Amino acid sequence: MTFRLTCPVCGKRDIYEFTFGGQERGPRPEQEGLSAEEHFRWVQFRMIPGGMGAGEDAGPRAGGPGQLQHEWWYHGQGCGVWFRTTRDPATNREVKDGSGEG
Repeated sequence: MTFRLTCPVCGKRDIYEFTFGGQERGPRPEQEGLSAEEHFRWVQFRMIPGGMGAGEDAGPRAGGPGQLQHEWWYHGQGCGVWFRTTRDPATNREVKDGSGEG
């Protein structure tokens, strides 16, 4: 089975047309009063799908198997649009497509 994503402009396409843009992290924290440690954690740490990882200092963890991951993707071999989608990393199946329609 092929890993496919749904582009909001072009529809379902093979994963080889896309470039992974990273996990959705939400808005950048306010700079006023932000410590170097807090900034470092926001920039460097990502959720680890499935709750796996080493030690307490490995960063935030997802809630366990079946945890969904919100991601940014770029359709470089197609329309050239950036979009956000939600995927289950355990199955590589898209849960909600980039157009906001599930």
